[in-house]
Amino acid sequence: MAGRENPIAPAGGGPDRREFVQTAAATVLAAGSSSATAGAAAPGAVPRRPLGKTGETVSALGLGGYHIGKAPSREAAARILHAAIDAGVTFLDNAWEYNGGRSEEWMGAAIKGRRDKVFLMTKVCTHGRDKTVAMRQLEESLKRLGTDHLDLWQIHEVIYENDPDLHFAKGGVVEALDEAKKAGKVRFVGFTGHKHPAVHLKMLAHDYPFDAVQMPLNCFDSTYRSFEKQVLPEVTRRGMAALGMKSLGGDAQPVLHGAVTAEEAIRYAMSLPVAVTITGVDSLEVLRQNLAVARDFKPMAPGEMDALRKRCAAVAADGRLELYKSTKMYDGDVGREQHGYPSRENLPL
Repeated sequence: MAGRENPIAPAGGGPDRREFVQTAAATVLAAGSSSATAGAAAPGAVPRRPLGKTGETVSALGLGGYHIGKAPSREAAARILHAAIDAGVTFLDNAWEYNGGRSEEWMGAAIKGRRDKVFLMTKVCTHGRDKTVAMRQLEESLKRLGTDHLDLWQIHEVIYENDPDLHFAKGGVVEALDEAKKAGKVRFVGFTGHKHPAVHLKMLAHDYPFDAVQMPLNCFDSTYRSFEKQVLPEVTRRGMAALGMKSLGGDAQPVLHGAVTAEEAIRYAMSLPVAVTITGVDSLEVLRQNLAVARDFKPMAPGEMDALRKRCAAVAADGRLELYKSTKMYDGDVGREQHGYPSRENLPL
């Protein structure tokens, strides 16, 4: 199965690519209608969407934890988080390893007194190590974030070919997910990754009841190692919550080089059938930019999405706009260390 490009075939053959694309906007609109009945869709507000089959609704725009730890100061990070929460952003992303724990610490300080207003997610970073390491990291994350439970706990950076086997091995991190849920320290569980659709599909092939799956989804992805084509339909078929990330290509280089505008890129990502589009924000200016797209969000029509994909295809097809898929430049040091690769600062050019 590891050698196959798409090891999972949806039941009954599943929807083909054209059918899936044509129904994406309708799915997003339906999610918006459902969230409105849940009391979340006031004019000018950030819309909310169902989180898969969990029964929860979350903001369609999420705030990434990595960039929070890159803010100029703890106070600056708090200002960003407070402004986002006040604007209706409920979904907060993080990971145990982000910025050596600073991202969780700063986020925890900022949400003190506001915990009930957010849906808090962080990631466990065992990278192949056992559930003992995972449970220790969970306790550290809870302490940093100043909470007694997580709304969502995800396995971070499932990116190496053997990661699924390591995670599902006896005594592995998947057992920690079960243990944490039974203990009431975690409500929902999932996994993330950015490298290759085949690795995500190998995780899904274990038929574990993940609540959420996080992946890069943007207007460049469809022409190179596409998660939109290969993984998103399968996650949707299973009723899991799709969480999109890297809407601007991970480092905004496509925007800086004029391949696409930030508004186009974020709107495209949010128009896919996802629960949340998680965006990196390290300043109030960037937050305002993203909120402007999210407020009174209008999904792109299928034809508009296809036109943008085609416009970006020439520069996206060789992967230059998604180097996190083909290089180790964007892989975390903790995971590289476990797999025997040098740290980012020691990577060869």
